[in-house]
Order: sequence, then structure tokens, then C-alpha cells
Amino acid sequence: MAIEAHETWRELFSKWPASIPKRGVLVSTLNEAMPFKSFFIKGDTLLLERTNPDAIGARFIILGFDAIHMLKLVDPLKEEAFTAAGFVGHFAKL
Repeated sequence: MAIEAHETWRELFSKWPASIPKRGVLVSTLNEAMPFKSFFIKGDTLLLERTNPDAIGARFIILGFDAIHMLKLVDPLKEEAFTAAGFVGHFAKL
């Protein structure tokens, strides 16, 4: 049985490691970029606290995990932060 993408997103946000700041840019399946500085989880939904209000003044966004396309992390991070989040592998050694 294949794991659905929304389940992977829910697991990532639910088990967010303390070593990764709760901020970044989430890109929706509608290609909307949403910068955030914190988040909450309720069931199948994610509540994002925006870094700044959007063009219409919205400060918070609530969306389903099935609407997430991509997550961009804005802080410099070490390999250990990603392995704590469940990722497997190694960064290139220069």
C-alpha cells in the first residue's frame, strides 16, 4: 500500500524536530508561496502563522495537508537536523 503525499506532509509537520526552526516558505498545489514563522496542526489541517500579512491582510492560513506541494526552509541547517526529521542520506563533503 502506497503512502499518500498528504500523510508524509502530516508526519513531517507532526514530528518537526526541535533542531529545525518552525519557519520557511510553503508552496501550495496552486503554486502560491506562503512564508510562515510558526504553525499548528489539527487533524488533516495545518495552520500557518505568516511572517507578514498578505496583500489582503491575512495573517494566518489554514490548509489541508493535501494542498501542500513543496516546503522551502530558509535557515542554514546541518545534516543532523534532517536525519532527526527522518531523512536518510548525506550531504556532499567539499
